[in-house]
Amino acid sequence: MIVPRTDRSTILGNLNAKIERRQPIMIASAGSGLVAQLLEEAGVDCINTFSGARLRANGMGTMSMMWPILDSNEQTLRYTREDIMPAIKGTSFICACLNANDPLKDMRMVLQQCRDMGVESVSNIGPSLSYVDKGTTIRAVMEKSGITMQNEIDLLKLAKEEFGMVTVGLAFDEEDSYDMIAQAQPDIFCFHAGTTKGGRTGYDSGESIETTASRTDVVYQEARSIYKDIILVAHGAAMENPPDAQYMLDNTSGHGFWTGSSTERLPIERAVSEAANAFTALRFND
Repeated sequence: MIVPRTDRSTILGNLNAKIERRQPIMIASAGSGLVAQLLEEAGVDCINTFSGARLRANGMGTMSMMWPILDSNEQTLRYTREDIMPAIKGTSFICACLNANDPLKDMRMVLQQCRDMGVESVSNIGPSLSYVDKGTTIRAVMEKSGITMQNEIDLLKLAKEEFGMVTVGLAFDEEDSYDMIAQAQPDIFCFHAGTTKGGRTGYDSGESIETTASRTDVVYQEARSIYKDIILVAHGAAMENPPDAQYMLDNTSGHGFWTGSSTERLPIERAVSEAANAFTALRFND
């Protein structure tokens, strides 16, 4: 097996060409090689790998990655190397979502491992401190322990400035979004509007797609004023299906969207259940 390789200039050239043609940029998560293959064949621009996607493939919710039951970076690096990279042809690029707050790893070494396996793009969402609500005791304890958004910002800066990788920044609120964009100037920024609703493990906050779009575009407008060359994509909350994503395209000033459960967990749940139920309904003829 010879894993395909790409580079920063090729990735950004392809993305900017799509923007010029007014075609949406699409990022999607893959927790298995089969899903990665299907996403690439469908024309997805970027396939992201992270421990949450790997756990979703095992029937767990994305948030299970937050508990200290696994080495998130090791899980991401291993399945990216063994399951994802050998499965693709190279028309999609891979973005590894890393845990910048890993207390046992030098992130320079982690980035070098990504490069060695052919991954030229990284994100800070593997997992991010952003998943923990501000103002809570657990958030304060974590920050006191040295688990900070600044570490995530520093990861993105290091990846772009020293390694020349394509960086995908992600944050959950306006304050963190603007701070990240100002300091790290990620090539792509995704405003995470909240956990995607739907299916067996999705969480529905009750927010409408109209509100998700409105909140997202507020961040887009300010982000562009901070760093004009940034590529902006939407994710989460009420954006569950293609009509929702179309609404986001029509009602925000971004360049595309990032799907997770919407193109992985939810379709698998529906398709496998339908096929299995059809088989289990079979009976012997009398």
